[in-house]
Amino acid sequence: MLIKIDGKAISPSPSEYSVSIMDLSTDANRTMSGLLVRTVVATKRKIQLSWPALNKEQVSQLLKAVSPSFFQVEYIDPQENSRKTGVFYCGDRTVSGLMFKNDSIFYKDIKFDLIER
Repeated sequence: MLIKIDGKAISPSPSEYSVSIMDLSTDANRTMSGLLVRTVVATKRKIQLSWPALNKEQVSQLLKAVSPSFFQVEYIDPQENSRKTGVFYCGDRTVSGLMFKNDSIFYKDIKFDLIER
């Protein structure tokens, strides 16, 4: 299991999984000599997930899992080399229709970012 949302494993696992480590800073300024001076107030994670193709039930279940304003995510953190849990929210969700056949739609290129609160 690669990732869990609110304690439930996401299935199928995403085909792409990318973790960005972001330093949030305030008061970033340059001195007269050009040296950057900043205050890092937090380090947060952004997890980029994507799937090449899912059926309509899988897409619906996935989108419902990330629809609350905030939710708990358990993921593999590359910097810590371990599983971590944090509170995240979901950015824009992109779902492309692939095919409509026999009154069913099939989707491709499902992707979104989970951003640490």
